[in-house]
Amino acid sequence: MDRLAGKVAVVIGAGQSPGESIGNGRATTIRFLEEGASVLAVDRDLDSARETVEMAGAGVGEAFQADVRQSDSLQAAVRSAMDRWGRIDILHYNVGVSLAGGDQPLEEITDEAFDRVMSINLRGAVMVAKYVEPIMRAQRSGVILNVASMSAIETSTSLVTYRASKAGMIAFTQQLAIRNAEYGVRANVILPGRMETAMAVDTRARLTGRPREELMAERRGQVPLQGRAGTGWDIGNAAVFLASDEAGYITGVSLPVDGGTLVKIGW
Repeated sequence: MDRLAGKVAVVIGAGQSPGESIGNGRATTIRFLEEGASVLAVDRDLDSARETVEMAGAGVGEAFQADVRQSDSLQAAVRSAMDRWGRIDILHYNVGVSLAGGDQPLEEITDEAFDRVMSINLRGAVMVAKYVEPIMRAQRSGVILNVASMSAIETSTSLVTYRASKAGMIAFTQQLAIRNAEYGVRANVILPGRMETAMAVDTRARLTGRPREELMAERRGQVPLQGRAGTGWDIGNAAVFLASDEAGYITGVSLPVDGGTLVKIGW
């Protein structure tokens, strides 16, 4: 299939943390390439971004190193895509940290951890959108996709900064959608639920000392749909749909990819 043929995508967070499971950003990058998009795969870890492009085995991809905490490096990524392809049709922001960023419950959170998590999870998304928005407005077309989390609307998490940053991501995406609708630019946000990704499971297992199998069993037990955790491929497939012309009348939407968890909690 070539649902994204002729389109240029910039994926922020195209590499992933070490672990057994594929991450959302890596899976999305591969799916974009498989669907015919040209992709600038951006990550702080250049080798990891290159590995993602090589794993796809299809499409035109190029790895680029940028740190989302440094706005000038995000601007450089946007310029690189424009220099190479002359347009940007899709911006996908899929960078986030929680425990790995030092996040804690309210009584233990520090200034440093709060600022670190916010700069990675939310500020980076705001700043790269700032650089892409005028390009898409001039084109009179484009799609901005941000990855938030079900944690933004659930109350089960005790990690204060992660939830606040992801809730902010939803509000920011809605603002993007409204301010750019007249230009034909769409913006939507994906809300992953209980996921089996390197960050959600492997990183958490390392930092908490809990066995990976125990964490996976816990996550699967919270999901109504066949009792399985989601994977990076579920997020990648959702991103392909929202980025494609099939979703051309959808903007400002928060899409749960959660196996029915919202229904279970009566949202």
